[in-house]
Amino acid sequence: MVPEIAHSVRLTDDADAVLVLDRRRLPFERVWVRCGTVDEVAEAIKDMVTQSSGPYFAALSAMVLAAREASGLSPEHARAHLERAGRLLVRTRRTNNHLRKAVHAVLSTSDTSVDGVLAAARAGEELYRARSRALASAAAELLPDGARVLTHCWADIYLIELVTALERAGKRFSFVCTETRPYLQGARLTAPTLVEMGVDTTLITDGMGAAVLADGRVDALVTAADRVTMDGHVVNKVGTLGLAASARAFGVPFHALVQAPDQDAASADAVPIEYRDPADVLSALGRPVPGVRGLYPAFDVTPPNLVTTVVTDRGAFAPADVHEYYREGEQNQ
Repeated sequence: MVPEIAHSVRLTDDADAVLVLDRRRLPFERVWVRCGTVDEVAEAIKDMVTQSSGPYFAALSAMVLAAREASGLSPEHARAHLERAGRLLVRTRRTNNHLRKAVHAVLSTSDTSVDGVLAAARAGEELYRARSRALASAAAELLPDGARVLTHCWADIYLIELVTALERAGKRFSFVCTETRPYLQGARLTAPTLVEMGVDTTLITDGMGAAVLADGRVDALVTAADRVTMDGHVVNKVGTLGLAASARAFGVPFHALVQAPDQDAASADAVPIEYRDPADVLSALGRPVPGVRGLYPAFDVTPPNLVTTVVTDRGAFAPADVHEYYREGEQNQ
């Protein structure tokens, strides 16, 4: 069973709008936000209507909208319009480079017509999904039969494909999900999606992660990675670092899933860390806590010595060896 969130961004049949499943209202409501312009798609990404791999698919579709806007222009001016649209989309979220990859997938084509950009966008989506299946198959091989997996935040297509790969391998498994404050991706997205797929799922608060690692309740920590640098640092949702440190302390392997390490990030200092509205962390019992300041770095950086394996679409690597990914095949993945 493929959950609805696996296809949470849709281009309308006439390619004049992008429909985005509003993840802020899941799991209790299914609301689709209609975006008729590139600006509206960019705002939806910025406002977390979609996140994780969602912005990748949204950016692909937004570039089709840009091609429609440029349909009456010369090829030179159409290309310039697409490039401006791409820059706007990339600026909306800085830490995860999905947006840059999506824009690159479209701009790599020389055909700036609507049909040409639509074909490039569809190819970009199929490539992403195929690479996600490949990395999930590699990750499933690392997990034993009966694995109890702790995960953090929302790994999106990676997680859905991992569940599928484990089932295909005939392995038994269960998941423990952190709630992932303050946006609650784990509680609202990860846990309900796993349940929708028929997986034995337990939800814990963020503060319980070290405890379940210490008492032997889980066999592996598995998360997505928003980026992996060329020297093996893992950048992911804030809270990953603490879980990785606890996993190392209690002898639990940490497997980070990413399609490919980022060639443009030699080390962690090359990755900008996004800070979101600090007011998001100042809520208790539905009200803002008065008289205190909030701090909300949306991501943290886990050093290579706390990472067991980086799992890519070309297999699993030790963090120190992720540069080997590019020894074979295409560059600039």
